[in-house]
Amino acid sequence: MRVLPSGTTALLLEFDNLDQVLALYAALTEDRPDGVVDVVPAARTVLLVIDPAVTSLVALETTVRRMSPRPGVRRTGELVEVPVTYDGQDLSAAAELLGCDGEELVRRHTAQEWTVAFCGFAPGFGYLTSPDWPYEVPRRSTPRTRVPPGSVALAGEFSGVYPRESPGGWQLIGRTSMAVFDLSREPAALLRPGTRVRFVDVGLRP
Repeated sequence: MRVLPSGTTALLLEFDNLDQVLALYAALTEDRPDGVVDVVPAARTVLLVIDPAVTSLVALETTVRRMSPRPGVRRTGELVEVPVTYDGQDLSAAAELLGCDGEELVRRHTAQEWTVAFCGFAPGFGYLTSPDWPYEVPRRSTPRTRVPPGSVALAGEFSGVYPRESPGGWQLIGRTSMAVFDLSREPAALLRPGTRVRFVDVGLRP
């Protein structure tokens, strides 16, 4: 773990892989150090934001280095079922990359219980992982300039749902009508770190 200051009120913890991130994130959420007002995980980092009236970056670094990560333990939150029509433009191509057909890819995708490991890229975009998903799906060689909102996609070890129209290079395997980010809702992001997700095949494929 590499510890770096991020401004005057935050520490950035750098790790070698996502498993190390999740192990320390589990420990931090179970026993959050005094004065820490926000914990933000990412693929290789955890950002800790403090209230300087309560603690200091030096004291926090000492505390964090003494913490025991919890490998194999993932923070678990509410379960969200996401209805999906699996008719994505890349479904067949993604299935071929995994050595199966589209129907088998749908079966594998819906068989998992996914967990939001962290958020990023766009507001409300959750990077979902599953310990039982052993596949690495390459991104598209040429990203799309416009990906429709609600697109369900795969890239690397992750699955995700595009919260709004944006460019993107993930493999699109389906779509959902569920709004994963809505500013009129509290909280606006449906898929937050720790949220468990089940994708449900609603059929309607051609």
